[in-house]
Amino acid sequence: MSKLFTKSEVASCNAKEKTLIILHDKVYDVTRFLNEHPGGEEILLDHAGKDSSEDFDDIGHSSDAFELMKNYLVGELVASERTYKTPKQSWSTTYVKSQTNKKDEGMSPTVMLAGLVVLLAVAYFLYL
Repeated sequence: MSKLFTKSEVASCNAKEKTLIILHDKVYDVTRFLNEHPGGEEILLDHAGKDSSEDFDDIGHSSDAFELMKNYLVGELVASERTYKTPKQSWSTTYVKSQTNKKDEGMSPTVMLAGLVVLLAVAYFLYL
C-alpha cells in the first residue's frame, strides 16, 4: 500500500530541500532529480507542491522519462482529493508503444555493415 498524501501536505513541500509534485493523483518526490532534469530545476520548482498533470502531459515526455518516474513515486492523493482525470495520452500506452517501436527501428548497424561488405565483395568479383 502506498503512502497517502493530502494536497496541503504536498503544497508544503515546495522548496529545493523537499520537492513534491502531483501527477494524475500520484505524488512524486523529485528532490533528488532537480539537478538532473533536462529542462532544468526551475521548471520543477515552479510546479513544486502543485498538481502539474496538465503541464506534464502538454510537454510530451519520452518513454525514458516515464520509466524514470517510477524511481520518484512516493504515494498518491487521498481518495477525497483525487481528480480521477485520465492523462491526455495514456502513459502506459506511450511506454508500450515506445518499447514496441524499438523493435521495429530497422536493421542494426552490424547487419547493415555486413550487407555492405557482401555487396562490395560481389561488385569486386563481378567487375574484376
